[in-house]
Amino acid sequence: MGLLSRKATCNSHGQDSSYFLGWQEYEKNPYDETKNPKGIIQMGLAENQPKTQMQQVSKEMANPFSKNLLFSKITMAIPEFKKALVDFMSEIRGNKVTFDPNNMVLTAGATSANETLMFCLAEQGDAFLLPTPYYPGFDRDLKWRTGAEIVPIQCSSSNRFKITESALEEAYQQAHKKNLRVKGVLITNPSNPLGTTMSRAELDLLINFITAKEIHLISDEIYSGTVFSSPGFVSIMEVLKDRQLENTDVWDRVHIVYSLSKDLGLPGFRVGAIYSNDPIVVAAATKMSSFGLVSSQTQYLLSAMLSDKKFTKEYLSKNKKRLLKRQNKLVSGLEKAGISILESNAGLFCWVDMRHLLSSNTFEAEMELWKRIVYDVKLNISPGSSCHCTEPGWFRVCFANMSEDTLKLAMQRLKSFVDSMNVNDSNKSHQELKNARKSRSRNKWVFRLSFQSFHDREQDER
Repeated sequence: MGLLSRKATCNSHGQDSSYFLGWQEYEKNPYDETKNPKGIIQMGLAENQPKTQMQQVSKEMANPFSKNLLFSKITMAIPEFKKALVDFMSEIRGNKVTFDPNNMVLTAGATSANETLMFCLAEQGDAFLLPTPYYPGFDRDLKWRTGAEIVPIQCSSSNRFKITESALEEAYQQAHKKNLRVKGVLITNPSNPLGTTMSRAELDLLINFITAKEIHLISDEIYSGTVFSSPGFVSIMEVLKDRQLENTDVWDRVHIVYSLSKDLGLPGFRVGAIYSNDPIVVAAATKMSSFGLVSSQTQYLLSAMLSDKKFTKEYLSKNKKRLLKRQNKLVSGLEKAGISILESNAGLFCWVDMRHLLSSNTFEAEMELWKRIVYDVKLNISPGSSCHCTEPGWFRVCFANMSEDTLKLAMQRLKSFVDSMNVNDSNKSHQELKNARKSRSRNKWVFRLSFQSFHDREQDER
């Protein structure tokens, strides 16, 4: 062990989280409609599978890529792609804001973007504040190689997990008690795992907070194109412009992370981006991007796709309708099983309330329930504890990475499981009632016997 680095031997990667363990169990026994119909259904993967929409992409994108095969081409971002990408980001935001391609750095997915920003903004041992519950992968992406720390901003179901001023300040003070220097706040908007968009009031609160503390704000907006119902999505960039904060210190301390993995359903393409108004951050991130380049072939293909405005407009519209329909099917199936969700309007998942199914209000009971759902029901969902939720019994359930038939089967499995739990509880309650009646009967008999004995002794004494 002494020959290995601390990085190689430490346990901070997060791979032993139940979030990743569920994936491992799915890989061992994946559901297949024909080959393995009793396998585990993957409901822990936030993936968007548009398929039919993607078939509309014109054949022009299949043109030979020979002009992009030189190494000099893959060491830089293709200007046409960066322009197409920032235009697509503006379109998602209703063209209320525009983005400068020169302020964008391409990365190999949002994972690389978030880690690169950590390297740019924080030293080892510095901290970022994250509202709970948050994406389990952040424990890996933000901390593992950078040495940065995460301090949770504790949010609760009492106000639908919204960020409050007191929670922000409490997290900030908690970091200082641990002798950590707070370098910023990181949010996901829309939220993963909540599936909700942040209100303008929350975004204003965050701007006020980072202004007062003179720290950074990273807004991970990779689900911005998945908002399928009201309220709509408000980007942090829109708030900055509305408050006329351009060319201020705050303007330079707000950074956006984006990716095509969720909105376009292209996680395998590994296309992410950092957008920052700070030229020093852009320059540093550009140098670091050498370790996670986006291939020129990918850029060429996506440049053609995103430049087709008719396609992007139609795709975004159909994608939102499809996601809303799919979410409704999940919610309906959960309701039939007697399970409710946090009301949501975005994302590829729902934040599901199973607190009433716990044997006790503990995280041990949550893990017990999760194991039964994975191993017995054969559904891979993510327990709230893996997302650092402070309340046992919440689960993230994904709905966009499977067919409607598979989703229907998943809901049937879950309902059967809940029904069996209710039957067991009913039988248990019935037995407890019988036991209670027997106990009361025995008590009455003992009381009568004792009373008779006392009466007999009293008569003898007389």
